[in-house]
Amino acid sequence: MKRYTWAVLGLILAAGLTLAAPAMPPAGTFVGSIGDSMCGAKHMPGENAKDCTLGCVKEGSKYILIDPSGKIYQLSDQKTPEKFAGANVKVTGTLKGDTITVTSIVAAP
Repeated sequence: MKRYTWAVLGLILAAGLTLAAPAMPPAGTFVGSIGDSMCGAKHMPGENAKDCTLGCVKEGSKYILIDPSGKIYQLSDQKTPEKFAGANVKVTGTLKGDTITVTSIVAAP
């Protein structure tokens, strides 16, 4: 009888721990261009995307990823995107809400 009781208690404990564990959003790869939160996909007239993005970030704007459909994602990493300002990239990371927790950023064709 004791074995049966311990087995049932073990199953209940295991089930409880499984349900209590927070679900991690899946990691993924996101494609788009690096822009800034001030201008988004529309840059200052007469400026190229790179110069505009770098200038806006110097003024306090944040780096973002703009996907081909125009959806904007916030980026957790605000240092790596600098070298890709205005360029097409592949961002690998975990999406939660509209923020990507960045694992890596590489140039995309």
